[in-house]
Amino acid sequence: MRYYRLGFLVGIMLFLSSVSRADETAQADLKEAADSKEKAELYAKFSAAMSGVQLVGNFTIIGEDNSNLREEAYTILSAKKLSEGDKWLLHARIKYGQADLTVPLKLDVVWAGDTPVITLTKFTIPGLGTFSSRVVVYNGKYAGTWTHDQVGGHLFGVVKAIEPPAKVDDEKDSKDES
Repeated sequence: MRYYRLGFLVGIMLFLSSVSRADETAQADLKEAADSKEKAELYAKFSAAMSGVQLVGNFTIIGEDNSNLREEAYTILSAKKLSEGDKWLLHARIKYGQADLTVPLKLDVVWAGDTPVITLTKFTIPGLGTFSSRVVVYNGKYAGTWTHDQVGGHLFGVVKAIEPPAKVDDEKDSKDES
């Protein structure tokens, strides 16, 4: 009788343990689904906020007199999340020195909570050079750091809608960039 009770208790303990593991698995699955939904909402919000906009502001150069801030403007025609990791395809019009070109840029956007950070690390743009930057975009404003070859500084400004947003064939370019 004693072994019967012991076997019964062990059986109950194993059953409760498996129920507990199943509950933990179910909770993990629910959290993953919620996280996935939250990410999808963040991605959709960022894509909408960064399509058909212009980043208008100023930049500084470290080691130079910055009492008269230099103006900058970057036009982003579209922003689309790609299927691979943190990659996004941004169609941007870049005016830099004598250059004025529109290019598809495959960039990383990482998230600090609900805040996107556009990142470039030793990213070469043909005809312009190699750039690194970290740009935080939040609540209609942007700020960050930049480096172009051996020169660098800070940048900041506002995100403004442009009218009308240009149409871009993201499907074609995302296949070309892969």
